[in-house]
Amino acid sequence: MSAPNTISVVILDKEYRVSCSAEERSDLECAAQFLDEKMHLIKQSGRIVGLDRIAVMAGLNITHELLAENQKKTGISLSFNDKIDALQNKLDFAISSFSK
Repeated sequence: MSAPNTISVVILDKEYRVSCSAEERSDLECAAQFLDEKMHLIKQSGRIVGLDRIAVMAGLNITHELLAENQKKTGISLSFNDKIDALQNKLDFAISSFSK
C-alpha cells in the first residue's frame, strides 16, 4: 500500500480534503460523488434545511439501502442453503432406496 495522499472532493458545493492511499483514490472519489448526489436530491426536495440535517438524512438513506441489500443477500444465501439441503435429502433417500 502506498503512502497517503491528500485529495479534494466536493460535496454539496463544499470542498473537503481527505487523506487516502493511491489505491483507494478512485473508490473515495466515487463515494464522494455518490454522497454528493444523494445530498443534492435531499436539498432539492426543499423539506430539509441545513447542511448537517441534509448530511444525516443522506447517511440514513444510504445506510437503509445498504442494510436492505444485505438482507436480500442473506435471504438469497438462505434460499440456496435450503435448496442444497433439500437436494442432499433427495440424494440420501435415493441412495438408501437403491442400496436396499
